[in-house]
Amino acid sequence: MSTVPETATTKRAASPSKARRKAPPAPGPKPEMPDTPLSQASLHQTLAERQAFAKTLRQQCSRKLLGGWKAPDHRPNPVDILIETSKGRVESLVPIRYGRMMASPFAFYRGAAAIMASDLSTTASTGVNVQICGDCHLVNFGGFATPERKLVFDINDFDETTIGPWEWDVKRLCASLVVAARANGCSSADARDAAWVAASAYRDHLAQYGDMPLLDAWYDHIDLEQVIDRIQDEQMKKLATKSVRKAVEYTAHTKEFVKLTVAGGSPVRIQDEPPLLYHDPALQNTITADERAQAFEDYRASMQPERRVLLDRFQAIDSAVKVVGVGSVGTYCGIILMISGNGDPLFLQFKEARQSVIDPFIGKNPYRHQGERVVAGQRLMQSASDMFLGWTQSPKRHFYVRQLRDAKISPQVELMNGTNLRRYGRLCAHALARAHARSGDAVMLAAYLGKSDAFADAIASFSVAYADQNERDHAALVKAVRAGRIDATTIN
Repeated sequence: MSTVPETATTKRAASPSKARRKAPPAPGPKPEMPDTPLSQASLHQTLAERQAFAKTLRQQCSRKLLGGWKAPDHRPNPVDILIETSKGRVESLVPIRYGRMMASPFAFYRGAAAIMASDLSTTASTGVNVQICGDCHLVNFGGFATPERKLVFDINDFDETTIGPWEWDVKRLCASLVVAARANGCSSADARDAAWVAASAYRDHLAQYGDMPLLDAWYDHIDLEQVIDRIQDEQMKKLATKSVRKAVEYTAHTKEFVKLTVAGGSPVRIQDEPPLLYHDPALQNTITADERAQAFEDYRASMQPERRVLLDRFQAIDSAVKVVGVGSVGTYCGIILMISGNGDPLFLQFKEARQSVIDPFIGKNPYRHQGERVVAGQRLMQSASDMFLGWTQSPKRHFYVRQLRDAKISPQVELMNGTNLRRYGRLCAHALARAHARSGDAVMLAAYLGKSDAFADAIASFSVAYADQNERDHAALVKAVRAGRIDATTIN
């Protein structure tokens, strides 16, 4: 995996449909040390050599080429892509996925990472790959507690993480700001400006990381409480402060225990709330007790040794299917209730890890196990990761595991006006630049981006044009549902 550009424009890879139909391969041997996205040769080049390379890169793929969007001839039908990516999911839950995506162009955008990956594969690219989020929209950022119980702001969803073009993350983030601005009734100028400001912030923060000592850049994090202190909108500041207070007032697991379990039950059992939370007898019957035990042991083995000591103090009591998100609806996801000898609850969430929507077009993922792909990407990109993060598998599927919630603080995007969206977009861009600086060469990328507005102008033009495309795709989904081609169910 090299930072040397393969070509100024990426070529469309084969359709991901075949890859989606295949069951995940059996876990292979764990790579001892997979290559980083940064080539070994460039790791030791001088600053001047890397800056000179960036100038060459500009000649092959100018910043202006990154702008604009026009659907190519023979563009795949977006509804076909959604149907293809629904294969292998729980059939009874797929209509919920479509129902959630139908709600608005913004909801559609959240579930359309595969469509956008297909589109981005036809656009100009520098050919420089880093560890990317893969589904980098503004709702996939937020606050959470580190193992040291410090509140940070960072990327918090890595289902699609893989090694791919750094521009794809920036474009998906900035286009999401335009889509969200339109959903909130902002003006066209405010919508475009939100994308422009985020692209500018990404450029500026990447330059800062390029100037920092490597260890300082690696250890850097965004303190959430400091972020809230700087909020100028008093209403948003009060809402954010309230969210933090609620998140840390009691442990997340104590709150979830009260909310998700049957009151007074003995033994303790998760409360069924179908169709979004329920016990699935059919699933229980298809996986034997020995297979479940082996899956848990494999998860335990994937954890860092000192964290296994803590996990071993808990015992699994119950598990249930839990429907989450928009893009994840229909994949095999659930929760496990664990209780310690002291009676302390711990909720673990397991989520099916399918092939990243990026991989069919880029193919740089070194991991055969999709759960390990997610965990490795999250640990690399986040400033601090959940200490219960790990991976495992059933006979037919790959999974990753984490805590259900741990002082998680989600952005209230639907309440943001144009000014708030600009500030929030700038914050997301800061987190993204920090994440990319870990696996990529911040010096070289900063030299490519330069100090002018050329990059921000290009990304803003792309974002506006792609938001238009997203609205057309959303309309296509609504039309397909009304025509009876696919079923959709609306459930809050």
